[in-house]
Amino acid sequence: MTNIEIVRAVYASVRESDYDAFRRLCAPDVIWTQNKGFPQGGVRVGAEAVIDGVFRRFAREWTSWRYELEQVLESGNQVVALGAYHGVHAQTNKRMKADAAHVFRLADGKVVAFRQFADTKAVCDAMQ
Repeated sequence: MTNIEIVRAVYASVRESDYDAFRRLCAPDVIWTQNKGFPQGGVRVGAEAVIDGVFRRFAREWTSWRYELEQVLESGNQVVALGAYHGVHAQTNKRMKADAAHVFRLADGKVVAFRQFADTKAVCDAMQ
């Protein structure tokens, strides 16, 4: 698989809650960084920490949550994904759209690092 195909497969695994696929696509010690100010923002290490602390938590707190991929760019061992989060918060029932860029670093056919740049205000506004 190419780096872009791996990144697209990561998005598909998250969308389908196929966490076994997510584990296979990531290095065991993947470093996952989300914006400070973003819900569950901070750094997680390892696929299990990402699955439990990010994906499963968002599934509990949002009635819908997805990342709509608009463009994918590749440079060497890095892939940049441009798009937007869309969601409805479970408690407030507010809808939101937040532009976001994701930077993936890959090595040996695995995601070794992820870094998020997102409009945290749009997300936080939906939560209040």
